[in-house]
Amino acid sequence: MGTLIALVAATPTPTPTPTIDPDQVTPGVAGFIGIAVIAAAVVFLLIDMLRRVRRAGYRIDVREELDAEEAARTEADGDASATGDAGGVSPESPAKD
Repeated sequence: MGTLIALVAATPTPTPTPTIDPDQVTPGVAGFIGIAVIAAAVVFLLIDMLRRVRRAGYRIDVREELDAEEAARTEADGDASATGDAGGVSPESPAKD
């Protein structure tokens, strides 16, 4: 058994010989251009998405401000009508000149 191990250890491992030219299997210029186009598209999509997310956030902020102003105006109108002071003009009758 010791001679078998010595024989296997002494046998050199053959190295594979390349059959394909490594310069012919690289992506080359076409691969570079393809990857550059994909990268540019991804960057454009990220910028567009960021712009849309910001715009949606601004719309939410403006909508909340408008709702708060409307609620304050409704509350002020409710307080004025409850006290009977509507500035001398009721909503049902036109203003007198």
